Amino acid sequence: MAVTFQDYYEILGVERDASESEIKKAYRKLARKYHPDVNKDKEAEEKFKQVNEAHEVLKDPEKRQRYDQLGPDWQTGQDFKPPPGWENVHFEFSSGPQAEAFHFGGGFSDFFETLFGGSMGGGGAARARQASWVMRGQDQEAQIEIGLEDAYRGATRTITLQGHEIDPQGQVRPTVQNIQVKIPPGVTDGTRIRLSGKGGEGMGGGTPGDLYLRVNIEPHPRYRVDGHDLQLEVSIAPWEAALGGTVEVATMDGSVNLKIPPGSQSGQKLRLRGKGLPKKGGQRGDLLARLKIAVPKDLSAREKELYTELAQISSFDPRKE
Repeated sequence: MAVTFQDYYEILGVERDASESEIKKAYRKLARKYHPDVNKDKEAEEKFKQVNEAHEVLKDPEKRQRYDQLGPDWQTGQDFKPPPGWENVHFEFSSGPQAEAFHFGGGFSDFFETLFGGSMGGGGAARARQASWVMRGQDQEAQIEIGLEDAYRGATRTITLQGHEIDPQGQVRPTVQNIQVKIPPGVTDGTRIRLSGKGGEGMGGGTPGDLYLRVNIEPHPRYRVDGHDLQLEVSIAPWEAALGGTVEVATMDGSVNLKIPPGSQSGQKLRLRGKGLPKKGGQRGDLLARLKIAVPKDLSAREKELYTELAQISSFDPRKE
């Protein structure tokens, strides 16, 4: 008996050499578009069934390989008669709480039943007609801006989430939700914070997805963030660079003394261990002090006299170093 050919690749809008991830992505997009909880168009339910049927075949390597044996020359809607040897083919199809979705209504098409037997773990089409569609909500991602002080000490921030829900009449209406987010101490730029169940709404009673907040640390007027390390520019006088000394440096926990070794150079970095952002296990990053030799702009008469004397007696030539 001839049945109508179903081009599963065309239904999902993917190429015949599409990867598993591409097939899954296309299926999720179309399933949400035509899901009965969202789309009340009279043709949406039938399209929804076609999308699911195509996914049932193409997501499974064994079923996909068998389907591909038919060749690429068939067109959607053509009369199709299976080749010899297909009569006794039966496959098992996922169902139960671990399945991504269930079938409802009229189940699979005659084309599908002809090729794969339509078995669903013993329940067959009868189980398909009794089940309802269930789909987990999509995971979503957003950004949150925090200051360096919040990244260092941790904080609790309130964010506003805008979404939508389906009312009893099947209409989509916007929603606004304020939730508190705990920022752990030591969070770094680009870290993702997972908020379980705060993502896209599930369909058909499915669980909601998760929301991932990507942390962006705002620029700080004093420090530059490098992972768990902090960098700070420290200005020193020419004589401090030449003779060495001790200068006061501001850290996130207060001021500390930094020892400047004799002969220090502009751009040289000195490390203050444990003065950076917290890490797991109680450790901390470091604070890197980048030295900058600052030359006075306005000299007193005595200062000018001393610099002149130094220039006359010194054998130092920076262009020959």
